[in-house]
Amino acid sequence: MRLTSGAINVRANIFHTAKAITTRPHLARPYAFPVSIRYTSTMSTMSSSSVTEPHTRQPSALTFDLHGRCSASKARASTLHLPHGSVQLPIFMPVATQASLKGLTPEQLEDTSCKLCLNNTYHLGLKPGQNVLDLVGGAHKLQGWNYNILTDSGGFQMVSLLKLARVTEEGVRFLSPHDGSPMLLTPEHSMSLQNSIGSDIMMQLDDVIQTTSPDHARMKEAMERSVRWLDRCIVAHKKPETQNLFCIIQGGLDLDLRRQCTVEMLQRDTPGIAIGGLSGGEAKADFCKVVDTCTDLLPENKPRYVMGIGYPEDIVVAVALGADMFDCVWPTRTAVSEQLIHQTPYHHY
Repeated sequence: MRLTSGAINVRANIFHTAKAITTRPHLARPYAFPVSIRYTSTMSTMSSSSVTEPHTRQPSALTFDLHGRCSASKARASTLHLPHGSVQLPIFMPVATQASLKGLTPEQLEDTSCKLCLNNTYHLGLKPGQNVLDLVGGAHKLQGWNYNILTDSGGFQMVSLLKLARVTEEGVRFLSPHDGSPMLLTPEHSMSLQNSIGSDIMMQLDDVIQTTSPDHARMKEAMERSVRWLDRCIVAHKKPETQNLFCIIQGGLDLDLRRQCTVEMLQRDTPGIAIGGLSGGEAKADFCKVVDTCTDLLPENKPRYVMGIGYPEDIVVAVALGADMFDCVWPTRTAVSEQLIHQTPYHHY
């Protein structure tokens, strides 16, 4: 793999191990300590470095099998069992924002061996809307997809649609990019929409700001609000036996805020854990420090999702730092814009 000049310099053996596990999970054992551990929601989720008095344990609709750990990095090979089938981790998840992956039919997506893709709660809440989702029986039927779906809560739109959004403790007030009509997205409404979508993994609504923001007070406010909003999401979630709610660790590039948020989120004991708020223009070294700091605190028995990364070198590094799941619109946008990605320099003859 050719790395761009902006890629962080990581030891070659870590790249080799992480790439092998990412692209060929069944070959993980030559590079990893062989283990075979199955985790379910009945097991303790507290790592030795986290708090010891969790909140009420949350129901789970997943099982997590850890198969191997890398001996040279924090990379791991595992299987995530979800309501619509099993998924090998590490995994990159393609983004079908409005229940449609641009340029591919569901059958073509299935032919790629994809078992988990993304939909976006905010956009599906606008079109086709919650009433239609309830009428057709959720997003699986809407898009003819028989495998797993993960839904982003709509929090990222606080950044991508910043000019159309205003954040308060109640929630996020958006103006529709389609017709300018108002929409108030609260933790409760986000959960209700995701329950109607029927996603196998649903994300909490979090307060997201640009990672490079110099406003430390706002960053701290967003982190603390994300914890409070998770509590509201847990209460509002109506289908925990069939849909898995993941928390999202925030805190920008401040490692102390990230540690504080991680401890708070682990107390809520959600079935999976995400690291959010990255890929916002930060330096690669800062990105890696955040992922490394968070994964150091996370328990072994839960899937770890780094949100919004899609460059191959970033995925390889994040796998080596102990993350399992990744998503980004970059591959789809690149293909739609008719760009070609290749490993070696192109020579025109």
